[in-house]
Amino acid sequence: MSDFSTARQKMVDGQVRPSDVTDVRIIDAMLTVPREAFVPESKRALAYLDLDLDVSEAGEAKRFLIKPVVIARLLQAAEIRDSDRVLVVGCASGYAAAVVAKLAGRVTATESDGTLAATAGDVLAELGLGNVTVRNAAAAEGDEASAPYDVIVLAGATEIIPNRLYRQLADGGRLVGVFAMSRPQRAMIVTHSHADFGDRVLFNAAVPILPGLERPAAFVF
Repeated sequence: MSDFSTARQKMVDGQVRPSDVTDVRIIDAMLTVPREAFVPESKRALAYLDLDLDVSEAGEAKRFLIKPVVIARLLQAAEIRDSDRVLVVGCASGYAAAVVAKLAGRVTATESDGTLAATAGDVLAELGLGNVTVRNAAAAEGDEASAPYDVIVLAGATEIIPNRLYRQLADGGRLVGVFAMSRPQRAMIVTHSHADFGDRVLFNAAVPILPGLERPAAFVF
């Protein structure tokens, strides 16, 4: 077993399973997807640690792969079926989209950083994940051309209500992500039913804010 395979197993056994992630499809996906492939070579030794991993290039805006356990718990709450159409918002270099691709029928992933979007597309293609399309788009925009979605996953936190994303949910659809309007930040699930939206707190979590979903700057006199 390679060092990365061992680290992947330890990530699942030491981080994911103890956090009440019991969906075997998610566990199998996280044991299969090589997280190190989505990380700059200089940081691959950190790929399986319990942290938000910076995958941005030097001098660029910070972009992160959020903690593996947070993604795992969000995906378990979303209850993704193998026929679902899923939107992953803020996919960075593509790891969350790769895991979702193992669970869903069709995945659209958006990333506001054009270089990272291209990287994500290349790595996903190299892994043979042909059911994923990566779009270079702002987080708040989603991808209306491929809507509606059964599930929308925020691969980062939002400080605003992402109303445009809500409108891209199918009836019966679910949006999962970390909402940072207050402290502590909370992972939540938002459900769409008959033109109405309901929400429920899942767990406390703190992850980096997605660019484009920040709270507007307050005007100072």
